[in-house]
Amino acid sequence: MRHITPAKVLLATTLQPLVVQLSGSLAHGAKLIDQCLHQEPTPQKMATFERELSALLQEVGRRIIAWVLNHLEPEGSEEAPSRLWWKGGAYRRRRKHRATIATLFGPVIVWRRLYEPLGQGARALHPLESRVGIEAGLATPALAERIGVWATDHTQRQVLEMLTQDHGVQWSCTTLRKLLGSLSAGLGAHRQAAQVDQVVSWLHQARASKGRWQPTLAVGRDGVNVPLRHGAWKEGATATVSVMDRRGKRVGTVYLGQMPESGQTTLTTQLTTLIQDILKQVDAQDLRLVYVSDDGYHPSD
Repeated sequence: MRHITPAKVLLATTLQPLVVQLSGSLAHGAKLIDQCLHQEPTPQKMATFERELSALLQEVGRRIIAWVLNHLEPEGSEEAPSRLWWKGGAYRRRRKHRATIATLFGPVIVWRRLYEPLGQGARALHPLESRVGIEAGLATPALAERIGVWATDHTQRQVLEMLTQDHGVQWSCTTLRKLLGSLSAGLGAHRQAAQVDQVVSWLHQARASKGRWQPTLAVGRDGVNVPLRHGAWKEGATATVSVMDRRGKRVGTVYLGQMPESGQTTLTTQLTTLIQDILKQVDAQDLRLVYVSDDGYHPSD
């Protein structure tokens, strides 16, 4: 049975160095509270208090995250394994290396141990990054998730501005693209299965609905002009798979998209496989199948 150490004991022992680090911030917070309580309240003063408190809590969170990340690995080399097996390969221990990791609370400095491969062709690795889910060696999982959501609705410039404003993280376009590429590669393997499960769930929901029409599985495909570097424009490919209930109301839609590609082979393969996998899991007899197109040029024509 695991016993949890009382908070008072932790604060006086394991976390005592962190408490010392945060003492100045706690004192500053107490001063802010005292000023707010002993001043005549106004909207302007409350806004100032709220902004200063937010900045203070952001800094406290940043220091806590930094402290935790830097204490997840043993400090001394002799305490860390001298050899490590990872995905069938052997690695040897090396010294710690410094990295700047972006978090929800801002950038932090993390010292993580390096392991070099004993064989040829493998890359050195930092086990700590894999253990806690540091994305592309750049950001914590929570911040990476937020950036991924932002990127679906905003331009690169807007995402970079939001990163700076909300999290104090200043990245270049190259760094942002590296993170988004890593996210895409990691999530891409799960996209198809997740979309199939979602559409099948919508179809069950549509079949249970009331109305005079058959449930509908509608597939659409079109092109969209995409601006590229040096002023060039090329046509990218988009596709949708939607479910309508017995009243003709849309239950939900999943989306596919690809950058410009000759013949649009990638999107064709993804869309075909997606439809086939959906139909394997549902009875299509009472299902209305619809293909929506503007009757323009089709890659298979």
